[in-house]
Amino acid sequence: MELTFIGSGDAFGSGGRFNTCFLLRGADCRFLIDCGATALVALKRATVDLNALDGVVLTHLHGDHFGGLPFLLLDAQLMSKRARPLFIWGPEGTEIRLAALREALFPGSSKAALKFEIDFTAHQPGVRRAGDRFAVTPYPAAHSAGAPCFAVRIECDGKIVAYSGDTAWTDSLIDAARGADLFVCECSSFERDLTGHLSWRTLAARLPSLGAKRVVLTHMNPDMLAQAAQLGIETAADGLTLRV
Repeated sequence: MELTFIGSGDAFGSGGRFNTCFLLRGADCRFLIDCGATALVALKRATVDLNALDGVVLTHLHGDHFGGLPFLLLDAQLMSKRARPLFIWGPEGTEIRLAALREALFPGSSKAALKFEIDFTAHQPGVRRAGDRFAVTPYPAAHSAGAPCFAVRIECDGKIVAYSGDTAWTDSLIDAARGADLFVCECSSFERDLTGHLSWRTLAARLPSLGAKRVVLTHMNPDMLAQAAQLGIETAADGLTLRV
């Protein structure tokens, strides 16, 4: 299994990075984890076959994590000529918020008949949902986005990849990360805790409790980016592919 950081940036594009969007590729599955506003541009720059994507797993409904979906759907309808179903698994209310966003950006687009089906499924905290070749378990995150926010634990090809989403420290992260082959964790700042986000100062003290085999930091602001090389821990970058 491979995980590619299509976008590893925060909401402000710090360091010139694309918004959050990861591509998980298993033996028989290929899907996105989050789809930030810049995702379509980043996916095309990475020459990803959009019709090969099975779907999208969302952690929360902030623009830098789900704002790319209207563009992805518009491309699927008009450019990529998608015909096979697409799943979108996310917080309760995802379908309604996405329709409103599509209308705001491209009036009439949410009412146009698509040539492919979309499977909307709402996360249930702590409830494992199995797809054909993978499974996702969401855990509550300490973040606010007008709808529930989650960390996710994904099983695929006999491996486990977990991702914090955006969150302040919460013990739910221990449940999500425990025993994971890879835990991707937001680390928005170096020392000062920002509301709903993790700082390196807070995270470093709790790393042993996570129990993950490998931890990679993402979603870093300028201060954190400036310090990252000195911390002795792996950090994400746009285009980085990790073998799990």
